[in-house]
Amino acid sequence: DALYQARRMGLAPSEAAWNLERELVEHLERIWDLPDEGLWEVRGGRRQFTHSKVMAWVAFDRAVRSVEEFGLPGPAERWRGLREHIHADVCRNGFDAELNSFVQYYGAKQLDASLLLLPLVGFLPADDPRITGTVAAIEKYLLKDCFVARYSTESAVDGLPGNEGAFLACSFWLADNYILQGRYADARLMFERLLDLRNDVGLLAEEYDPRARRQVGNFPQAFSHVALINTAHNLTRAYGPAQHRAESEETVGSDASRPAR
Repeated sequence: DALYQARRMGLAPSEAAWNLERELVEHLERIWDLPDEGLWEVRGGRRQFTHSKVMAWVAFDRAVRSVEEFGLPGPAERWRGLREHIHADVCRNGFDAELNSFVQYYGAKQLDASLLLLPLVGFLPADDPRITGTVAAIEKYLLKDCFVARYSTESAVDGLPGNEGAFLACSFWLADNYILQGRYADARLMFERLLDLRNDVGLLAEEYDPRARRQVGNFPQAFSHVALINTAHNLTRAYGPAQHRAESEETVGSDASRPAR
């Protein structure tokens, strides 16, 4: 996704970069359906994490677009087929109709804040009922004193004892979803609450403990600051990073993205 976005923004063509990207995509063709530790590198065993499958979809989607939009060489038809297959697989196995939400991993009942990235990367539009349902479920189950937890630690999926604070990047992702859904007041309120957590030199940690009212975890945390920058752009510009990534000009399978503006 990073290389595709860079090309869109005018990165000079590089044969070496495309060759590397093709090797990565071809490797992904062989392993995308294997279980893994997920975005959060959990220690509770490998699973079919929904976010991991979506990011595999992103890789094939961006590879196809790179061929179509920039004339780069590659097996676009094969990648297009994989893109459609993964999209259908995620919508079939990663969504729980009873919860009306995507779930942390295939067959699970618990949520994960990484699911907030689905509309941001263009997997589904922000106004799709499955996305609005997921956002509502995350608001219900993962909001901790106005900020977003990565997941419920009670499920023990991470293999670690105890609890943790709200994860700041995830709270910015929720604000990005609010923006895509037209909930600008909610987005600005979340953004301002997050800004209030900065220390005296404007830095953010990985997490925030609402009970102790202090930042915790890795400090300073680049993940938090990148998310802050994205949300700031999305609040102040008509087309910020999240909306660029959420655009899709073509139909991808039966559950395809459509422009989320």
